[in-house]
Amino acid sequence: MEKKWLYIFQLSWGMMPYIMVISFIVPFYFIVTAPTSEQITIGVVLLLLFFAINLGSYRAKDRMRIVLTVVQMATSVVIMLVYGYVYLALPVAFYLGNIKSKLPFRILYSLHVVITFLAINYGFHTRDVFFMIQFPFVILCLIGVVLIPFNQHSQQSRDQLQHQLADAQQRIAELIKQEERERISRDLHDTLGQKLSLIGLKSELASKLLEKRPEQAKNELNDIHHTARTALKEVRELVSNMRGMKVEEELVRVKQILAAAHIRFAFAGDAALPHVSAYVQNVLSMCIKEAVNNVVNHSRSEECVVQIEQSATDTVITIRDNGAGIPEGRREGNGIKGMRERMEFVNGSLDIDSSSGTRVVLTVPNVIKQLEEEKGV
Repeated sequence: MEKKWLYIFQLSWGMMPYIMVISFIVPFYFIVTAPTSEQITIGVVLLLLFFAINLGSYRAKDRMRIVLTVVQMATSVVIMLVYGYVYLALPVAFYLGNIKSKLPFRILYSLHVVITFLAINYGFHTRDVFFMIQFPFVILCLIGVVLIPFNQHSQQSRDQLQHQLADAQQRIAELIKQEERERISRDLHDTLGQKLSLIGLKSELASKLLEKRPEQAKNELNDIHHTARTALKEVRELVSNMRGMKVEEELVRVKQILAAAHIRFAFAGDAALPHVSAYVQNVLSMCIKEAVNNVVNHSRSEECVVQIEQSATDTVITIRDNGAGIPEGRREGNGIKGMRERMEFVNGSLDIDSSSGTRVVLTVPNVIKQLEEEKGV
């Protein structure tokens, strides 16, 4: 809080605190030189009232600040006309700039300039030589009355915009953190979910073959051991390094998983993807992993084909199997929803066709290279 008040004092006020101190101290000289004690008493009361209202303006809301500014203007005019002291118009001008509403600001600003100008003219016509000696300072005061409110008002607007910008940056940072948490959650789900599902299938198969075909059951157990080691390695890489996976690397693992599930694997295209950023490749790798996981767990297919097609504008990856397809009317699971969210995040799309087997099509544009720099990949 102390730093915030110091910041406001240094940047928003500028020279105004010094001008205000002078404006508050000097009027006592004009008042105590009044001809009667009654005028002196009234003048002191008016000054104290002005100071109290001035201090109250610090924490007042905009509507109350308008009222307090009007009272300050009236007090300043009385002291101007009765005692010949015009410089209280400067603190009033300063607080006029703190009014955020445009219409009240314009009305009060115009009124204050006109009243100050008329009061100064009245002083020149009715006051003694001492008032005429102040002519240069009175003109400077009038210039301040004209310029200070706009300067202060613009400064308040800039401060408000800076606060809004800081709030927006904080919200963006929170959204980025939330997105990163969701991404890690999806990555862990896909990495562990795929391997644990395969381990479950292999364990069930090994238990059935243990008595009838012990050699084949032994092979299945070896596959379970290999899959578990692979899953542990992937989790360690994901948690410790958070390293993005490339499509080319993911296809090697896909081939191993499909072979362990006794599903033929075929591939067509270039897996290097030179026009796709590392961040987008990681998203595509996770989607391929989820699609193959669904093939292994639900398709009852004998073959899985992955095809990559690249053009000048986009990259298309198709995962196709010859299994039973998705039953009509079945709702999308969390895996497919996660794939859609990932693809939408990189301005891509996900299409699924189950007319003959299941066909998953991942499409991403080749124009998101800047995401790699933004994410620091």
